[in-house]
Amino acid sequence: MNTTGSSPIPRFHLAVPVDDLEAAGRFYGEVLGCERGRSADTWTDWNLRGHQFVTHLAPGRGREARNPVDGHDVPVPHFGLILTVPQFHELAERFRAAGTAFVIEPYLRFEGRPGEQWTMFLHDPAGNALEFKAFADDSQIFAA
Repeated sequence: MNTTGSSPIPRFHLAVPVDDLEAAGRFYGEVLGCERGRSADTWTDWNLRGHQFVTHLAPGRGREARNPVDGHDVPVPHFGLILTVPQFHELAERFRAAGTAFVIEPYLRFEGRPGEQWTMFLHDPAGNALEFKAFADDSQIFAA
């Protein structure tokens, strides 16, 4: 329920650990294109397409788990955005231009099946896993 602000849908707040705020700033600000918000010596707020995303300085975090999905080894935990198909491909090219290494290259997952989607996985400079995806048909987001 949104009782204040101008967003018609609820927005999320997510904080993730990073080991280098400057490297996180280059990645989230310059590569991903997020607007920088408030910050202190140990954290930075980012506008992730209307969502409040925060990078917190927390060196020494552990390694992630993996889970097989559609023939790929998906990093867990992970987070990201659901984009339009053109936005997805534009962002994939932006990552390529920045020299970002993909954990899972952009591809069409579940092709011809319920939940068909474009997806890609990568890590930020601190090792946080991100997934960006796009559905040609939004009704497939929760398709079983």
